[in-house]
Amino acid sequence: MDTTNRQYRLAARPVGLPKPSDFDLAEAAVGEPGDGEVLVRVLYASMDPAMRGWMSDRPSYIPPVAIGEVMRALGIGEVVASNFDGIEPGDHVVGMLGIQDYAVAPGAAVTKVDSSIAPLPVFIGTLGMPGMTAYFGLLDIGRPQEGETVVVSGAAGAVGSIVGQIARLKGCRVVGIAGGAEKCAYLVDELGFDAAIDYKSEDVAAALAERCPDGIDIYFDNVGGEILDAALVRLARGARVIICGAISQYNATSEVKGPSNYLSLLVNSATMTGFVVSNYYSRYAEGAVEMAGWLTSGKLISREDIVSGIENFPAALLRLFSGENNGKQVLQIASD
Repeated sequence: MDTTNRQYRLAARPVGLPKPSDFDLAEAAVGEPGDGEVLVRVLYASMDPAMRGWMSDRPSYIPPVAIGEVMRALGIGEVVASNFDGIEPGDHVVGMLGIQDYAVAPGAAVTKVDSSIAPLPVFIGTLGMPGMTAYFGLLDIGRPQEGETVVVSGAAGAVGSIVGQIARLKGCRVVGIAGGAEKCAYLVDELGFDAAIDYKSEDVAAALAERCPDGIDIYFDNVGGEILDAALVRLARGARVIICGAISQYNATSEVKGPSNYLSLLVNSATMTGFVVSNYYSRYAEGAVEMAGWLTSGKLISREDIVSGIENFPAALLRLFSGENNGKQVLQIASD
C-alpha cells in the first residue's frame, strides 16, 4: 500500500464557475482507522452538480466544505483495513469518501456493495445517490400514472436519464430536454423516450407546446431558470413539479433567477415540491433492489462517462456545467 495520500482540498470559495485555482492538490500521510472506522482505497468518485453548492458558504441542507478541507464527494472503494464489525478488508463500500486516494471513515457511514451485481461505477450512479434521486423523486413526489406526460430537464444526465426510463416503465409518455442533437438522439433511440427537445437549437416553449399538446402532468426539473419557466406554462390540471436541482443557476454571480410563471400552479391546481434525496436514506435498500432488478433484466440502461486520474478532478467537475458529460460523470482515481 502507498504511504502517501493525494488529496484535493478546497482552497477558495468559487465565484461563478469553479477554477483549478480554487483547489489544492496536496499530499498527506495515509490515516489509520480508529475504533469503529475503516480505511478505504478510493477507486471512483462521483461528480455531482451538488458539489458546487457544497463549496459555497451559505445556508443549505448540509454544511459547506471548509477551506482547506478535502473536497466532499461520494465515492466507492476497496476496504484496506477495518475496525468495524461486518466490514472486512477486500470489501467494496460506498460513502462520502472525498477526492483523495485513501479515506478513513466511520464504518456506519459507508455501505457494503456486491460488486458481482454491476460494475463499481454503477454504485455511485444508477444504484447510488443519482439513481435514488430519480427513483424517489419521481415515484414518491411525482406519483406517475399510466398515460400521463412526463417532461424531464437535464434528461441525458445521471438523474434525468433514469427518471425518464422509470417513467416509461410506469407507462408514461416521456419528453426529455437535453443539449445537442447527439444527446437527444440517445434519449429517443437508446433510452426509449417518446420525444426530445434540444434546448441549444430549439425554442423550448414552442417545442413543449408541440410535443406536449395535452399539457405536462409531471415536470422533473434539474436545471431551473428559463426552462423551468417554459415548463410551467404548459402544466396540465393537477400537475406535479419536482424541483431536484437548478444547474443553470449554480454558478450565477447575480441573484438566482426564480420562476416568473409560478401562477400557473394556482390556475392548474398544481404543486411544486423540492426534495433532497438524503431524506430517503432509510429507504435506499428498497430503491436499490428494484433498480438492480430493472438493470439485470435489461429494462434500465446505465451509462457512465469516466475521466481517469485524480489530477483531472477540476476538469471532470466542469464537464457537468459545460454539458460535455454523456451519462453519469465519474472520476477514476485508481484501478479496480
